[in-house]
Amino acid sequence: MKNPRLALTMGDPAGVGPELCLMLLARADELLPPCELMIYGDLNVLNRVAEVTGLPAPPPETVRTIASLPNSEVVPGEVAAACGQAAYDYLVAALDAAREQRADAIVTTPINKKALQAAGIKHPGHTEILTELTGSPRSCMLQYSEEITASFVTCHCGYTEVPKLLTRERLREVIDLTNDALSKLKDHPARLLTLGINPHAGEDGLFGDREEERIIIPEIEAARARGIDIHGPLPPDTAFLPETRRTTDAFICMYHDQGHIPLKALAFDNAVNVTLGLPIVRTSVDHGTAFDIAWKGTANPGSLIEAAKLAIRLIPPSR
Repeated sequence: MKNPRLALTMGDPAGVGPELCLMLLARADELLPPCELMIYGDLNVLNRVAEVTGLPAPPPETVRTIASLPNSEVVPGEVAAACGQAAYDYLVAALDAAREQRADAIVTTPINKKALQAAGIKHPGHTEILTELTGSPRSCMLQYSEEITASFVTCHCGYTEVPKLLTRERLREVIDLTNDALSKLKDHPARLLTLGINPHAGEDGLFGDREEERIIIPEIEAARARGIDIHGPLPPDTAFLPETRRTTDAFICMYHDQGHIPLKALAFDNAVNVTLGLPIVRTSVDHGTAFDIAWKGTANPGSLIEAAKLAIRLIPPSR
């Protein structure tokens, strides 16, 4: 098999994405299995970041410049419509490379939601953009680490929207996508645990609108009938205890913070964001643009390193 080809997006030019790309590129031979890295971004920005941080400048042949931004439009740590549009364009170009089999996987660095909105882009993040652009009928976010892994039935929405978005059909999609992914990654049938949406997992209907009884429990039983090793719903406040994590390959979470809080507490520097259900492999860092430390050379590349490693693992053997 030829070396995997990774399309690495630079993310928001005003954030930590450019320096993370430089850090990974400079040490790829040391940190990653044999692979080919191509940065989809802006060589001018990368050279500016290399100059101010002291990081090695990228060889020009390793950068696919999608659109050059004037220096005045990229101010480290500041939200700008031009940067939001550029980050979107980098992502689209990397996706095109993957769909045209010029890349075997996409690895993304952070984009900024406010910058996207300023550019007139309606989507809140990578997951939603890629789902629409690929026409995928189903997808979900998976946050993966060796310490803790979680997938999400709902994600980038307000709390008042969660109960309306929680349906049996959506829960079934996330269970099946998570089971397929973890069974491949773990080389054994995945052991899944579903969380409740209400305190105490509803306390037999005492809290909430009986979401556990109407939606979650019936879908757990249906998944078991399909042969999936799944349990729950467990109360969210006790689900992540150490002994439970040791026997769980992935937690099915009902909303964003339910899973992201324990993930960030336990695996902030090495968790990886994966979009399940796409026709291409996509992994990402699990953190944001970190405008407060952008272009200072102090960002931790741990999550990006793990994202590249996981992308290589997820590439089908036939590629």
